[in-house]
Amino acid sequence: MQEDRVYIVLADDDEDDRLFFEEAFEELKMNTKVKTCNDGVELMDYLNNETNSLPNILFLDLNMPKKSGIECLLEIKNNERFKDIAIAIYSTSASEEDIENTFVMGANIYIKKPDDFKKLKKILSNVVTINWQYHTNGLNKDNFLLRL
Repeated sequence: MQEDRVYIVLADDDEDDRLFFEEAFEELKMNTKVKTCNDGVELMDYLNNETNSLPNILFLDLNMPKKSGIECLLEIKNNERFKDIAIAIYSTSASEEDIENTFVMGANIYIKKPDDFKKLKKILSNVVTINWQYHTNGLNKDNFLLRL
């Protein structure tokens, strides 16, 4: 893997959402590598396999079968090995409870899945170009929810 390439993992059980996500990055032509996981179990198996590279940014759907995004978030935050992964909650839910819970649990940003491809590309471009060190140092609820 090239040093300056941003490595991104998406965990989402919706096949169409995974395809749109990958297509968006292809069209953006950013220096990224994207891997997708079909559910939380597959994600955690991947992350816990020490031969795999850890992502710079993890996009995590909340509502997945087998293991939810919340369960994955808790596991990730309780493992020192994963401390440098920026976690973007990527969900259809815009419930205040979900936003509050994931903020308190240590996610870095909350993104409501956009309903159109152009918005998706804009959001993904914004997330990849965030200065994560700065963003997480000054993290508060106002800059936690990404609005476009």
